[in-house]
Amino acid sequence: NFFPTAIVGFIAGVLGALIVVEASLPGSTPLPSGSTQNNSSQLPPSVTALSNHEQNVIAAVNKAAPAVVSVVITQDVPIIEQFFDNPFGSSPFGSFFSPFNFSVPRLEQRGTERREVGGGSGFIVSPDGFIVTNRHVVDQTDAEYTVFTNDGEQFNATVVARDPVNDIAVLKIDGQNLPSLSFADSDQLQVGQTVIAIGNALSEFDNTVSTGVISGLSRSIVAGDSTGASESLDEVIQTDAAINPGNSGGPLLNLSGNVIGVNVAVALGSENIGFALPANIVSSIIDDVKETGTIARPYIGVRYTMITPLIQEQSGLPVSEGALIVGGEAIGDFAVVPGSPADRAGLREGDIIVSIDCVRLTDKTSLATIIRKRRVGDTVSLRILSRGEERTVTLTLEQIPHE
Repeated sequence: NFFPTAIVGFIAGVLGALIVVEASLPGSTPLPSGSTQNNSSQLPPSVTALSNHEQNVIAAVNKAAPAVVSVVITQDVPIIEQFFDNPFGSSPFGSFFSPFNFSVPRLEQRGTERREVGGGSGFIVSPDGFIVTNRHVVDQTDAEYTVFTNDGEQFNATVVARDPVNDIAVLKIDGQNLPSLSFADSDQLQVGQTVIAIGNALSEFDNTVSTGVISGLSRSIVAGDSTGASESLDEVIQTDAAINPGNSGGPLLNLSGNVIGVNVAVALGSENIGFALPANIVSSIIDDVKETGTIARPYIGVRYTMITPLIQEQSGLPVSEGALIVGGEAIGDFAVVPGSPADRAGLREGDIIVSIDCVRLTDKTSLATIIRKRRVGDTVSLRILSRGEERTVTLTLEQIPHE
């Protein structure tokens, strides 16, 4: 009878300890011997209720989750079958190898089949079915895209526009009175602010929620994918909220449940370093699509590198900051795009753009950063250093040609 007795004795001891702890809580009344109490109102709020922070997170998730969607990619893929063949069958050596049943495996394509090949996340931004996601989620023009909402409803999605500059795309589904999210002002974000990421993690666990803080602002990164393609992204938000594969295109939220960014990339080999495109950039894209049916990205038409002290020293430049106009090594990588606003304004390879509209170009404020905040048709003033002379150039921004 040792073990049952020991267990009962242990339980009785624990219960006794709990009664002592409860009786010692501030504001509690000691219980008479043999009496019990089931009134949870006597317990402190930390025991009976969630903290205000937890309540805010839950409220934000409940507000946003119905508008977060999973994007599934389907595509015709080849059916590959294996068969065995005697490579010497039709040769003079065929009769020699035939007794040994000599054969080698070969692969042959026998038709195609429709198959799910990937997925990502997105979120609805208007009741009539406009959806934001990442461009790299829907960059295959020969694929079909299906959207699944939080309640399991399925929609065929059309890619309305792909941003040629930022990793953003806009989808459209047929619907009315759909739940949608609003954008917050990302210019007001603070490092340390609590954020929430929601998305289709690993393209398997839809509406996965993770929380963290804003770890940094106005980061510049080079994001790449599994195909080797890469692009430079400026002014992105850094966060330690877990952003897993499949979360791409999902929203980064504040505690009010409004979108402050679109999850776009993670730093490989890191511990929870993720990045999101700021809401103010994305909201302007949505406005363009609704007004014109496309993403109107302004450009001046130059290829450049931002000057650093090292580049200044190596190239013998007269300044340590600015955008140096340079050409690329590949055919067609013009320093100045023929027929572009910069070309018509007389900009040449080797010129240095020092400022735009009196805003100096530095490692923190690049040429692309300023231009992305302008709209097609805006007029800008550039201060240029050209062949040792300083001059001011005025030009009108045009829409970047789509590939």
